[in-house]
Amino acid sequence: MINNKITTIARMLGLLTFISWSCSAPKTEEKNMIQETINFKVKVQEVSVGDKKAKLFHLDNGNGMEVEISSFGGIISKLIVPDRNGKSENIVLGYENIADYDNNDYYFGAAIGRFGNRIAQGTFELDGNTYQLATNDGENHLHGGLAGFNRVFWDAEYEEGDESMIVKMTYTSPDGEEGYPGNLKTTLTFELTSDNKLLLEFASETDQPTIVNFTHHGYFNLSGMKEDILGHELTIHAPKYTPVDAELIPTGELKAVAGTPFDFTSPYLIGARIGDVPGGYDHNFVVKEAHSEELVKMAELYHESSGRLMEVHADSPAVQFYSGNFLDGKVTINGVNYKQYMALCLEPQTFPNAPNEPSFPTARLNPGEQYKHKIQYHFKVK
Repeated sequence: MINNKITTIARMLGLLTFISWSCSAPKTEEKNMIQETINFKVKVQEVSVGDKKAKLFHLDNGNGMEVEISSFGGIISKLIVPDRNGKSENIVLGYENIADYDNNDYYFGAAIGRFGNRIAQGTFELDGNTYQLATNDGENHLHGGLAGFNRVFWDAEYEEGDESMIVKMTYTSPDGEEGYPGNLKTTLTFELTSDNKLLLEFASETDQPTIVNFTHHGYFNLSGMKEDILGHELTIHAPKYTPVDAELIPTGELKAVAGTPFDFTSPYLIGARIGDVPGGYDHNFVVKEAHSEELVKMAELYHESSGRLMEVHADSPAVQFYSGNFLDGKVTINGVNYKQYMALCLEPQTFPNAPNEPSFPTARLNPGEQYKHKIQYHFKVK
């Protein structure tokens, strides 16, 4: 009996020692794990766009970051991230109601396809066949045409990963849609991670030779729209860019950025040299001159007052930097007027007009192949 009592006392002392150690030991890993696995919140709504219904997904990772994604247009309508003081604010332009995106001439927050950016005269050749696409930017084709992927209704479902929240969308573009050849089946995945990253992946297959160049058209303002983006600091890891003509079609040459207002290889305030670029920045920056599956950090955007830092990672050869030149003040949301330079876009992509420039990386997709394109936005503070 005495031995039993001694054993019981020893066990109690051991338990007290464990409890004492547990209370004093660092809890960082455990707290992070709890945030990653327990604090996820998701809300799915059905919203009307015209006479159809779309799903609206609101994802909250419990770490200060939220994103709102619509199955209409693959649109990111809100992106809420914390500043250095932990205050979370929306940092993208967008309409108040998803129905308003039915007339989204600015492409706020939209998935862009089949071909992002411009194709001269809306025409290209494949295997001796000439294809005429819809022209919706003067005489040129822009961002997939009159009814590109930014205006289609995707099939969409929510999934939960171990440390992330996932919205997976699918859409099959029929042969001839907007003039493109081939039935193109596309999957678009949005993934919000517990450590404040937003990951996008496009994957497509076709039954005929065609061209593909997807991107995403978020308009970012890290100040939370308290000021324009001219005071933001931008870095683009691109030694070259593609000069354009008066209609913003690449001339076909690659030019070094060194010694020009296009040199963002080290951090530069956007407003410092924008006056030297007629019309503002709307140019393709060449990070690498060929396709590869390697993800690279293409750009960094920093807003000093808030401390917000956004890194853009992608596997594409280039990124389009657009400084919001065509924002014209006709839209006011929550008291914020969307005037020129109110936000900017960083759109990872294949080169504009690639189907008509043999020296550019190809945009061709053949049957039996799979097109893949990854875009990642990493949000930090400093």
